[in-house]
Amino acid sequence: MAFTLATWNINSVRLREALVSRLLTEEMPDVLCLQECKSPVEKMPLETFRALGYTHIIARGQKGYNGVAILSKLPITDVGDRDFAQLGHARHIAGQLENGVTIHNFYVPAGGDKPDREINEKFGQKLDYLTEMRDWFRSEKPEKAILVGDLNIAPREDDVWNHKQLLKIVSHTPIEVEHLAQAQEAGGWVDITRQDLPEGLLYSWWSYRSSDWDAADKGRRLDHVWATQDIANSGHSSRILRAVRGWEQPSDHAPVFASFDL
Repeated sequence: MAFTLATWNINSVRLREALVSRLLTEEMPDVLCLQECKSPVEKMPLETFRALGYTHIIARGQKGYNGVAILSKLPITDVGDRDFAQLGHARHIAGQLENGVTIHNFYVPAGGDKPDREINEKFGQKLDYLTEMRDWFRSEKPEKAILVGDLNIAPREDDVWNHKQLLKIVSHTPIEVEHLAQAQEAGGWVDITRQDLPEGLLYSWWSYRSSDWDAADKGRRLDHVWATQDIANSGHSSRILRAVRGWEQPSDHAPVFASFDL
C-alpha cells in the first residue's frame, strides 16, 4: 500500500478553509494532518473537505486555540488522544490505517518568548510536554507508526537561518533540542524529511513579522515527519511546499510531505 501524507499548521482552519481546499485539490495527499485548527470540532468546515474526497476525518478541537485534525481519503480508525502535561489542550490525536500503520498528529506547545521556565510558565509546559512524550514512548514503544506535526522545535543547525543567533531563541535552544532528541530516541523515531534531504538549509515556518518573508528567508524547520525504524525505509519523496507560504492570507507554516510504500 502506497500513500502520501502531509502535515500543516493551518493557523485557523475556518479562516483558511479555502487554502486547505486548494492544497487538497492541487496536491491530493492521501492523508492531511492539520494543527492549530483553532475551532471546536462542530464548527470546523469538515463537510467541505468530505466533498473533496476526504471522507474519513478524526478531529479534536477547542475554541480559539490548539486543535488537531486528520483528513483522509483512506479508511482510518480513531485510536485516541493523550493530554500530555495535563494541559487540557487539544494537541494530539492518533488514527490507524487499514494496513496497521498508526499516524500520530502532534502540536507541541510553542513555549512563549523567554527560554526560562522560572519566569515563563509556557516554556516549562513545553518541556514537560516533551518529557511526557519521551516517557510514553519508553513505556509503550511505538511500532509501525508515523509521527507528524508542528513540534515547534528546529533541532539541527541547518534547520534555522542562523544557528548562533537563535541559540537563545525559543524553538532552537539547546534544552529544547535535547528534550526533542530524547523523545525521538525513546520511540526509535527516524526523521524522514532529513533521511530524504540530509543536507542543506530547510525551513517550514517564516514569521509574519517580516515585511518580505521570502526575501529575508529567516525560516525555521518546525514541522516534522518521523517514522518508527521498522517502516522508516519505506519513506521517500519528502518535500516542503514553500510556495504555499506565499498564498493569499497564508498560514506562517508551509506543508511538509512524505510518501510511504507499505
